[in-house]
Amino acid sequence: MIKTQELTKTYGRLHAVHHLTLELNEGDLFGFIGPNGSGKTTTMKILATLLRPTWGEASVGGYSIYTHPKEIRRIIGYMPDAFGVYDDMKVIEYLEFFAAAYRIRGAKRRQVCQAMLELVGLDYKRDALVTSLSRGMTQRLGLARVLLHEPQVLLLDEPASGLDPRARIEIRGLLKQLSRMGKTIMVSSHILPELADICNKVGIIERGVLLVNAEVAEVMKRARQRTLLHVRVAGDANAAARLLEGCPPVAAVDVRDGLIEVALSEQAGDYSELATCLVSNGHRLTLFREEELNLETAFMALTKGITA
Repeated sequence: MIKTQELTKTYGRLHAVHHLTLELNEGDLFGFIGPNGSGKTTTMKILATLLRPTWGEASVGGYSIYTHPKEIRRIIGYMPDAFGVYDDMKVIEYLEFFAAAYRIRGAKRRQVCQAMLELVGLDYKRDALVTSLSRGMTQRLGLARVLLHEPQVLLLDEPASGLDPRARIEIRGLLKQLSRMGKTIMVSSHILPELADICNKVGIIERGVLLVNAEVAEVMKRARQRTLLHVRVAGDANAAARLLEGCPPVAAVDVRDGLIEVALSEQAGDYSELATCLVSNGHRLTLFREEELNLETAFMALTKGITA
């Protein structure tokens, strides 16, 4: 549904997007991750045909951004990080205005607007003024607006930005629901653990360069340089640490407030013998587990914090 080849956008000597090659299939929920100024918004604007690249190719739904921009706009829903609303309108009037712009007329327009309000959970606010909505409600209204014409592809730039925890959970649930409906979704966000929970693919971009483009599990695998174990014993942690230092799979051992951190050597396989070694030497285990690597940790491991 989305395909780019060597996509590049320059401003003088600055490369906002640099040779970006990406392919998303129908139904993918793609998390686009990167620091501020990394090129996420620029990429989305190019895909939405709002910005022309310096060179490279891009297509959405099989349509080229160069030759068929109108066709692309018919099949996408683009929600920028910040968007304006009309203060003197009611919620239902706001949606009906945009539905009319999409040439949805008559009884169908009213039905579509009501259906979108129900989908995003704002049907009880249909007659409220837009100015009375909270930030989270405004974001949901913006999402309802881009869904009016039933787009196949959604480009969502920081949809959870500035939201409280409840509103973020609601947006996350809504994105899952849209994904189950078969829509291809590209969503950028700084709330990394939540992206790992909802996305099947993740791309990490830094300084305009796409560093990683893979399934979430593969991203975690690339970021994990070596396995780290967390171990606690009922007794002398330092003695247990000294014992572990002599075991073959162990590369390094550190003790912090009674917690033993055991770094295994690269390509280490089965480490169950470490638990056996401790128990057979009289130590009682209260904790023995592998450190979980989340998307936030992976992001820090794979990027350098450099912006364009």
